[in-house]
Amino acid sequence: MPFPVPQSRFVLAAAALLAACSPTFNWREVPVAESGLIVLLPCKADRATRALPLGAESVQVDMTGCDAGGATFAIAHASASGPEQAEAWLRVWHAATRGQLGEAQVAQTPASVQRATAAPAPLRLDAQPLQQQGASVPVQVLWFAQSQKDGTVALYQATVLGKPSSPEASKTFFEGLRLP
Repeated sequence: MPFPVPQSRFVLAAAALLAACSPTFNWREVPVAESGLIVLLPCKADRATRALPLGAESVQVDMTGCDAGGATFAIAHASASGPEQAEAWLRVWHAATRGQLGEAQVAQTPASVQRATAAPAPLRLDAQPLQQQGASVPVQVLWFAQSQKDGTVALYQATVLGKPSSPEASKTFFEGLRLP
């Protein structure tokens, strides 16, 4: 004769089974600003706007991102009045990011984003490790731009901060960037 199992064990087992079914990375398409960029994020997006000093100017930057699997996935967007301003702002943005990395080992390489402008050209930065409150935090950044029909240039910074629990998560995020 089998031993009766208390009903609470069934509830706990069902809860554990449901938790196992909820993925750490629940990928979804998220539009960024009104520029037409679609980004794949592994979780529900939070949005914010902040002023970013880019040289002598303070630029409004829209930010969209979320935290999942031990990392932050984010995309920042700003609009430059034209190609010259876009080039200048991206130079300052690159330099500011590199300045925040301190003594981290940094690899900077040309990148490719379908339908991105050739000037300013897409650029990828990988830093290992970044010291943050005593912990090593890797950083991956991709900058790219796209000319808009009205003559402005949309600037983007896609970032993965931290080491995602899935080795494919960063690749999925960066390959999921789609410009119109």
